[in-house]
Amino acid sequence: MGFPSWLDSVSAEYLKHSSAPRVNTEVQIAQSLRAAYPERYLAIVPSQTCDLLSYADSGWAECSEACRPSLESQQLGLEPANLENLPQMGNTLSHRVKVYVPPSRRMDGATGELRDDVIFDKFDYTWNGRGFKLFIADGRDGSGAYPARRTSYLVGDDQKTTDALILAAAQFQAEVHNAVLVYEGGEWTRSTALYESAMKASWEAVILDEGMKKALIEDHMAFFDSREKYRLLGVPWKRGVIYYGPPGNGKTISIKAMMHSLYDRTPPVPTLYVRNLVTWAGPEAAIKDIFSTARQHAPCYLIFEDLDSLIGDSVRSYFLNEIDGLKANDGIFMVGSTNHLDRLDPGLSKRPSRFDRKYLFPNPDTSQREAYCRFWQRKLSGNDDIAFPDLLCKAIAEITHGFSYAYMQEAFVAALLAIAREDDGSDDSGSDTDGDPDHDETSSSSGSEGDEGWVDIMKGKKHRHHGKHHDKKKGNDDEDLDRYILWREVKNQVKILREGMAKED
Repeated sequence: MGFPSWLDSVSAEYLKHSSAPRVNTEVQIAQSLRAAYPERYLAIVPSQTCDLLSYADSGWAECSEACRPSLESQQLGLEPANLENLPQMGNTLSHRVKVYVPPSRRMDGATGELRDDVIFDKFDYTWNGRGFKLFIADGRDGSGAYPARRTSYLVGDDQKTTDALILAAAQFQAEVHNAVLVYEGGEWTRSTALYESAMKASWEAVILDEGMKKALIEDHMAFFDSREKYRLLGVPWKRGVIYYGPPGNGKTISIKAMMHSLYDRTPPVPTLYVRNLVTWAGPEAAIKDIFSTARQHAPCYLIFEDLDSLIGDSVRSYFLNEIDGLKANDGIFMVGSTNHLDRLDPGLSKRPSRFDRKYLFPNPDTSQREAYCRFWQRKLSGNDDIAFPDLLCKAIAEITHGFSYAYMQEAFVAALLAIAREDDGSDDSGSDTDGDPDHDETSSSSGSEGDEGWVDIMKGKKHRHHGKHHDKKKGNDDEDLDRYILWREVKNQVKILREGMAKED
C-alpha cells in the first residue's frame, strides 16, 4: 500500500497497521518510533494509569498539538483514496472522533459539550523546562470494546528525566483531586458532585448541641494531628465512630461538614464513601477492595453510611477481620452511620478498637427547633412578601415537638409551596406532599447548601400584602398569630405530618 510522501514514518506505519489484521499495536508503534528517534529514549505508558494529557490540563505541564485537524474524522475514512485529504501540519496524522458529553444537570440550562476522543495524534510536551514528543494511539487489537487500550508513547532525551515525568504524572493521577472516591457496583468512581456538595456544607450552619458539635470536630481533628502521639504510645493510628439516632437529624450533613473541614487541611484528607457492597465477585471482595484502597489513600476519611444495611451476617466476620486483622489500618478514620443501632452486631457497636465511640443524634429539643426556625427565617430574609417575625420561631418550635429536622424541613417546604399555589389561584387543600421527609437529611439542618428553589418559588409573584418580613417591635404574647399566612400554612402542614406519623405508628 502506498502512502503520501508528506506523512512521517510513524503516521505511515500506524495507517499501514490499521488497514491490516492486527497482532500487537504497541510493538508496531514502538518499532517505528525507535526508528524515527534512534538517539532518544522511548517510554510506553498505559493512559489508564498515567494520563499525560490530563496531567498537562491540570497545569503541571505544557502540551500543544503538533497537528491540528481541520476535517471531522467521521466525514473522512482511512481508505487510501482519502489519505491525500487528511489534515497536514508537521507531517503528522491526527485522527479523532467527536464525542458528545451530556450536562450533569439539564435543569441548570447546560446543553453539554463536544470533546475530541484521540485515536491517534502527536503532541509537543514540556515539563520542568524539558521537551518531549508525545504520541497517543488507540491500540485495541480486535473488535472488542473491552479492555480499553489507549497508550501514550513518550519520547524524551534520557531515561531519568522521562521516567521522572511518568512517575510525577502517575502519582498525580493516583491522588484524589477535588472529588470524593465513591464505591458502588464493585468499582471506584470520582464524584465531583458529592465533593461540591460537601464543600458547601459548614459547621456554622449545622444545628446541634454545641458541646456535641465541639466534641465531634475535636475528635476528628485531633486524630489527624496526632500521628506522632500514637506512635510514641505504641498504639495503632486508627479510629472509628458511629453516628446513630432517628433519621433526619443531621448525621449526613455533619459528615459533609467534616468532609469540608478535612479537605481544607494541608495536605487535604481525602474521603472514601461506600455506597454498597454489590459486586460480581461478592461482598467479601468488595470489602477487601475498600480497605485496600483506604490503606492506599491513608490518611483518609472512610464513610459507611447506613452501616446496619451494609454489614450483614454473611460478611460481618470478613469486615471485622479487615479492621482487626494483620494488615495495618494506620491513618484510617472510619465513620459509620445508622438509624437503627439495635440492628448492629454487638461486635461492631459495643467493642472498642473497631468503632471506639458512638454519637447520638436525637430529635431536636425546643431550643434547637427554634434555632432551626431562625435558619428558615434567614433563608426568607430577602423575601418581603412573607412575614416571618421572631415570635413565629418560638411558636413553630412549640408545635413541632417530637419532630426531626427532616420533618420540620418538610413542614416549611410544604407550607411555602402551598402559599405559592394559593397566590397562583390554585387549590391548596391538598398541600401535603407525597414525599417521605426522611428520604434525605442532606440539608435538613444546614443552610450551607444554598437555596434549594423553595424560596425562589415566592420571588417575582404579586402577593397580597402579608406585612413586612420582620417585626422590628416585639409582639405581644397574645397577638393573633393566625394573621400570618406562614403560620397558618405551617400549622396545617404540621397537622398533616402528625397524622402521617400516627398512621406509621
